[in-house]
Order: sequence, then structure tokens, then C-alpha cells
Amino acid sequence: MEITDIRVRKVEAEGKLKAYVTITFDNCFVIHNVKIIEGKSGVFIAMPSRKTKSGDYKDVAHPINSDFRQDLQNSILEAYEKAAAENV
Repeated sequence: MEITDIRVRKVEAEGKLKAYVTITFDNCFVIHNVKIIEGKSGVFIAMPSRKTKSGDYKDVAHPINSDFRQDLQNSILEAYEKAAAENV
């Protein structure tokens, strides 16, 4: 599966949430609302989630293995850094 498009929508408000991302795979499957969050050790991605009846959050879509998750995160953060540099 190949990432064919990444669109970054920066969040202007102060806080940990830095951007929302839409990512397209093979020009035929899209995932909206991947979040870029500023954590204690840097930025990371959070997959789209929904709140359960118990009040916990559960991912709606997510990578199955750590290698793909790392590749996905690297691609998204690279696009985020490029978008941030263009808006300087």
C-alpha cells in the first residue's frame, strides 16, 4: 500500500493539538482526522478515535504492525514539517 497524498490542516489555537491530517492510500482509500500532537518528547500522531460508553477512546482506524505505524508517522510528520516551513 502506497501513500499517495497527505494534507495537513494546521490548528492555530494554543495547545497540544498542532494539526489535523488527511492521508490517502493508493488514490482509493482515505483516512481523515489523524491528529498531530505535541508531547513531552516531541510531536507524534494520534489515529482517529471515538469515545466509548465507558468514556475511553478507541481508535477507529489504525496500523496493525509497528513498522507500518512508524512509516506512517514519519511520512505524516515530514509533511507537517514541510507545511510548517512554508508558513514561516
